[in-house]
Amino acid sequence: MQLHSHLIKALLVFNCLAAGLIGGCAHSPSSDSPNSEQDNMKPTTFFSAENKPLVIAHRGASGYAPEHSLVAKAMAHTMGVDYIEQDVVMTKDDHLVVLHDPYLDRVTNVMTEYPTRFREVFGEKRWLAIDFTLAEIKTLKMTEGFEFDEKTNSMSSPYPNRFPIFKSNFQVSTLEEEIELIQGLNHSTQKDIGIYVEVKAPWLHLMEGKDISLKTLQVLKQYGYLTKQDKVYFQCFDPEETQRVHDQLLPSLNMDIKLVQLIAHTDWNETMRLKNGELTPYNYDWIFEQGAMQKVSQYADGIGPWMPMLVKDDSHKMNINESKLLVDAKASGLAIHPYTFRAERSKIPEFATDFDHLLKIFLTELKVDGVFTDQPDKVIDFIRRN
Repeated sequence: MQLHSHLIKALLVFNCLAAGLIGGCAHSPSSDSPNSEQDNMKPTTFFSAENKPLVIAHRGASGYAPEHSLVAKAMAHTMGVDYIEQDVVMTKDDHLVVLHDPYLDRVTNVMTEYPTRFREVFGEKRWLAIDFTLAEIKTLKMTEGFEFDEKTNSMSSPYPNRFPIFKSNFQVSTLEEEIELIQGLNHSTQKDIGIYVEVKAPWLHLMEGKDISLKTLQVLKQYGYLTKQDKVYFQCFDPEETQRVHDQLLPSLNMDIKLVQLIAHTDWNETMRLKNGELTPYNYDWIFEQGAMQKVSQYADGIGPWMPMLVKDDSHKMNINESKLLVDAKASGLAIHPYTFRAERSKIPEFATDFDHLLKIFLTELKVDGVFTDQPDKVIDFIRRN
């Protein structure tokens, strides 16, 4: 019941937001508004219905509530985003749960509840979701992401001004639970907000005998997401897996949904391969070469690059230059949805002065098609004002 009360509180607060009572998702003024005449005299806005970029809630409204909590998703929905993101991993008993990492230890109390149930991963103790049943995961408390210092036995948040660690009561949700929440809110509010699903570490799941992409697509089909006209994106960092989804899995399920190729740097170890008994990182170098975007367009509808990948290294506040990746992606007809736009000062790149300037660069100058953001209300407000 506690979780439901949080959802109700979040919806009440952000219904006020949506109504314009608190600075947030503003609506057009009514005809009797004292400012309506002044508003009508404003110049034509930069964004129209045809070129309005997508606002994608990164792990929900994760700048305000714990990432991937149902509260964060309800907040994002009430803010009026276009899509809400779900990262999915599999449990020991083949359920899909919504977590950014294959690990439980960054956002739950699994270390104290199951102190011996870890694996050694790259020299560190990690508690993998794939080693726990859904029933076990449901006993855990979920929280804002934290960093754990084993020497001092202490936790700290990389975002100290966000929701406090282990306050209130949150729980890991399944993909089905989250889809039902979003579809339920769509029904009760008469909105049509989409889902943006990412399969995490398919290489790891396949090594463990689990086909996470197939399972995810089956759930999407169960809930009516079948075609490119439906409000769903399917994204993945592994190019070989994204191609497999396009070439094999979608045809076998009689589905044809929008696919997005996420892009990483090789040294992030985002995608791994088992070679000669050792895990080695997948080489992303090819994706930055001439002609790569044309190849990607043969199996994907869009790309999800890290924000700095779209500007040249010599860019600065007074002069932003498009990267070759951005130019080639546009020429190949790919949708471009960079990540992750965060309003915290520490997350503003050197080529931007503040969050508004950062949005101006990407939305009005580089003209990307959408952005992943932790603070969706701020992006919606920027679009409204421009």
